[in-house]
Amino acid sequence: MIKVLFVCLGNICRSPMAEYVFKDMVSKRGLSQNFEISSAATSNEAVGSNIHYGTRNKLDEVRN
Repeated sequence: MIKVLFVCLGNICRSPMAEYVFKDMVSKRGLSQNFEISSAATSNEAVGSNIHYGTRNKLDEVRN
């Protein structure tokens, strides 16, 4: 099992975007069973916050 953790300050923009993009790349190659992919924050200032609206919009744009 390959474990990958993306980290940024609040885990509401950069690291979740990297997590979702990498999960998509791994899935498209049929390798999901080989990976554990997640994201985390280095601070607790955004705990309980949703993903940043700009990040959400960009991910939705790419997905559609």
